Amino acid sequence: MRVVLCYPLEPRHYEQIVAACPSGTEVVDAGQERIAAELPTADIFCGHAKVSVPWPEVVRGGRLKWIQSSAAGLDHCLVPEVIASDIVVTSASGLFADQVAEQTLALLLGLLRGLPTFFRAAQKKEFIRRPTLDLHGSTVGIVGLGGNGTRIANVLRPFQTRIIATDMFPDEIDITCGLVDAIWPADQLDRLLAESDMVILCVPLNAQSRHMIAEREFARMKPGSILVNVARGEVVKEPALIAALQSGHLAGAGLDVTEVEPLPVTSPLWDVPNVIITPHVGAQSRRRANDTTNLICENLRRYFSGQKLVNVVDKTLGYPTPSARRGE
Repeated sequence: MRVVLCYPLEPRHYEQIVAACPSGTEVVDAGQERIAAELPTADIFCGHAKVSVPWPEVVRGGRLKWIQSSAAGLDHCLVPEVIASDIVVTSASGLFADQVAEQTLALLLGLLRGLPTFFRAAQKKEFIRRPTLDLHGSTVGIVGLGGNGTRIANVLRPFQTRIIATDMFPDEIDITCGLVDAIWPADQLDRLLAESDMVILCVPLNAQSRHMIAEREFARMKPGSILVNVARGEVVKEPALIAALQSGHLAGAGLDVTEVEPLPVTSPLWDVPNVIITPHVGAQSRRRANDTTNLICENLRRYFSGQKLVNVVDKTLGYPTPSARRGE
C-alpha cells in the first residue's frame, strides 16, 4: 500500500499519518516538486496538486483507489477521467469554515463601513466623514449552504440580520434550528438576488456554477447591493461584475477569488474604488496543517477499518451532500 502526500506538512504531521496507517504502508511526502512523478504509483493520494499532473495516465493505471483532497474545492482533481472512474474522492469541505467566515466578515464589514474610501483618505491625510452602510437589519443572501455557507450564517446571526439561502439540498437543512430565516432550492436564485442587500457566494465550481452570476443575475440584484465571493472566481462572469460596479448598480464587491489568479495587473478591478481584493486567503490558518492532517488521519483510520469515510464527494456534483459531510 502506497500513500502519497502533497500538502504543506511538518515531520510531526508525517509521523501522525504513518501512525494512522497499517504497518508496512509506504507513505511518501511528494510535495509539489515530485507529485507528478509519484502520483501514478499511489494507492491513496492525500493533498492538492497545484502543478500539472497526468490524471489520464493515473486513471488508466488502475492503481489509485482514493483521493483525499486537502481543499474544499475539487477543480484540481475532478477531471473527466477521475469522474468517470471508480476512484473515491473525499474533500476538506467545512474544514476551514471558521477562517472563510472570518474572511467573509472582514470583506463585508470593510465594504459596509467604507474602509476602501477611508484608507485612501488616510493616505492623503484627509479626516472627512463619508456615508456608510449597515449590516444590522439587512437581508443577507447566501448562495450555497454547505460547510462554509452554514458557518457564515452562524457568524452573521448575532448581527440581527435576515438570512436567506439557496442550496441544492434544502430539504436536508433544518430551518427550525434558527440558522436561516428561509432556505430555497438552487433554482430560486433569482428570488434570493432580488431580496438581498448583500449576496455571499459559497458554491463549489462545477459546470452548473461556472458564470452563474452574470449580466442577467446582476440586473436582478438590488441597486446598491453588495457581492462577496469566497467561492471560486469563475462562479462570477468578471466583465459583468466590472460593469455592474462601474455603473453604480452595485455598491461594492469583496473578492477573495478572481477568474484568473493571480489577478492580472491590467484588470480594471484594481482601479474600481468600491472593491476589496484579497489573494485567495480565505482558508488560511495557523492551524491549517494540523486540521488537515487530523482529517486525513481520521479518514485513513476509517478506510483501513472498512468504515464510511467523511466528506465522500458526489463526483457528478463536485462536492459532498450534507449527509456525506457527516460521514453518514
